[in-house]
Amino acid sequence: MPKAKYEQIYRILKEKIESGLYPPQALLPSEHTLIGELDCSRNTLRRAVAELVRVGYVQTMQGKGVRCIFEPTGQATFTLGSIESFAESAARIHWHPSSKILHFESLIVDEALSQRTGFAPGTPVYYLQRLHYLNNRPLILNHSYFRQDVTRGLTAEIAAGSIYQYLEQELQVSIINSKRVVTVERATALDLQYLDMADCNCLAVVSSQTYNGDGVMFEYTQSRHHPNFFRFQDNAVRRPSPASRAEKKPNDR
Repeated sequence: MPKAKYEQIYRILKEKIESGLYPPQALLPSEHTLIGELDCSRNTLRRAVAELVRVGYVQTMQGKGVRCIFEPTGQATFTLGSIESFAESAARIHWHPSSKILHFESLIVDEALSQRTGFAPGTPVYYLQRLHYLNNRPLILNHSYFRQDVTRGLTAEIAAGSIYQYLEQELQVSIINSKRVVTVERATALDLQYLDMADCNCLAVVSSQTYNGDGVMFEYTQSRHHPNFFRFQDNAVRRPSPASRAEKKPNDR
């Protein structure tokens, strides 16, 4: 399934913000200007801007426009509010990425693995261990399980590149949402063997269940990150409390 037009506009604007074309605190061009530049409808542009608001890149101001609130960081940052491949995250922070497949096999989910991942017992999956490098340093160790019926044809060679690119471009899989849990855990013997941990004995662990456009969970990944190089960033929006809404409501007469 081709990507929706608003997703293309979202990525274009996101890249312009990250490149500094729209610097922090600057107003984006007017809606009319952007519609002309990007050759899209008003609804498409507004949907793309809404996505930028959700991930904390811009803030809309009634009657004033859209202000860029993205602040680049000197530290590698992986966001929780959006779904990015390892290659996309590395490109955004301008670090050189590379990956190495440590293990790849086909297996059937048993009861114990079902409880850990969320896949139903009996589901055929690909299991792989990937070591991710940033600027030639081994900093992330991934344990991933992919449903074979959704990711058919996946190989170790493909996994060494971009699995999401293969799914979206070759298999036309829509990657829609991901549920994540972040924990801090003691490093295992495998972590210490492969990651450049120096004197660190704990790491940040992100466990993700990712779903396609049919609402099927096709991936479970436990991503184990070196603690000194990664900050996980999200964007939170405060919702008015019931009391605040009640105060703003006109008195009934």
